[in-house]
Amino acid sequence: MVNPKVVISFLVIFLIASNLKAQINSSKESDFPKTLAIDGKDLQKNYDLILANDADKVRALKSLIKKVDKLVLEAKFFSVLDKKQVPPSGDKHDYMSTGPYWWPDPSKPDGLPYIKKDGQRNPTYYDISDSQELDKLEDASLSLALAYYFTKEVKYANFASKLLKTWFLNPETLQNPNLNFGQGIPGLNTGRGTGIIETRDLFLAIDAAILIQNTANWNTKDHEELKKWFSEYLTWMLESPIGKEEADSKNNHGTFYSEQVIAFALFTNKLDVANSEIEVFKNRMVSQLKPDGSQPFELARTKSWNYVNMNLYGYFLIAKLAENINVSLWNQQISEGKSLRNVLEWIVPYLKNEKVWEYEQIQKISFGETIKILKLAAKKYSNPEYEALAKKIDLKTYQSNIIELTY
Repeated sequence: MVNPKVVISFLVIFLIASNLKAQINSSKESDFPKTLAIDGKDLQKNYDLILANDADKVRALKSLIKKVDKLVLEAKFFSVLDKKQVPPSGDKHDYMSTGPYWWPDPSKPDGLPYIKKDGQRNPTYYDISDSQELDKLEDASLSLALAYYFTKEVKYANFASKLLKTWFLNPETLQNPNLNFGQGIPGLNTGRGTGIIETRDLFLAIDAAILIQNTANWNTKDHEELKKWFSEYLTWMLESPIGKEEADSKNNHGTFYSEQVIAFALFTNKLDVANSEIEVFKNRMVSQLKPDGSQPFELARTKSWNYVNMNLYGYFLIAKLAENINVSLWNQQISEGKSLRNVLEWIVPYLKNEKVWEYEQIQKISFGETIKILKLAAKKYSNPEYEALAKKIDLKTYQSNIIELTY
């Protein structure tokens, strides 16, 4: 009897090869996709490894295809119009959410104003669906775009384009390019600068759009309209009171504000804005770090491990984005020995179990962002020990299809 796993593996390779006879020589330097945050050269390398029947890459692609086939079959779209609530503006096209760590005050009859319980997520946060819909849009659009890149099956690009158009372009369903009502606090305000962190992964949608450029349902006009949306959102971030409030944030919120400004400026070809924000980010590192590489603002949180890794991933993401304009931050000493490598090395003893994490951590330690950090570090610092450590601490995340195919 034929092993079905062998058949599926063969079909994956055959699908790619049969669709891409003219592109088999994909190892040419100029052929890699010009994605912003995902390394196009890594995508090209992994594509070639799939053609060579690399077991890990083929396994990851099979897993991805299973996921995206389900997305195409279910044909579920995501939109800010899906929420039941109406924002204070009266326009459901405006994104809306509440502060996740804010709860009713038990000492007040109506619970207002809400009070903060750091790290304790109020389940009512999920009553407003916009943040969840956005997360799904980012994940689905990138997954579909990657499936298209590796297989050249147009159905994946077509559905990715429909998702992107639903969220960003179609007048009936699009999100207005602002976050005026992000992470509002009942009894205090209807929106805050901190809400901007909820769009920190929009670079995934941008890279998805780049990967499906010039396909039947995502033409040059569509791509330019997407750039227009991001240009308007970037202007709102830079000029609105709420955007300026977040720009002044001292901790990870400031980091991911810079990450977004840089990503959106690069995508919309506002290179002066990107360069300027990279300098702002360097100053953020100076204020956020101690000379030993520790992050006092994040260590003071109730989920200190999560925030230390989240903020460091933001650093690495910015460094990757900066490469697009030939700025290298990987080995740059900002001041007093403060550098990306120094921040990474500060957490390594905890990953190796040479030290016990003594800071407050009310949630089980996880390694989702840590794996990405270590895989990037292994490449940027030419140190295979980081790669080995990533594999050791969380094999399941290390082998997940997106990470396997994008690093």
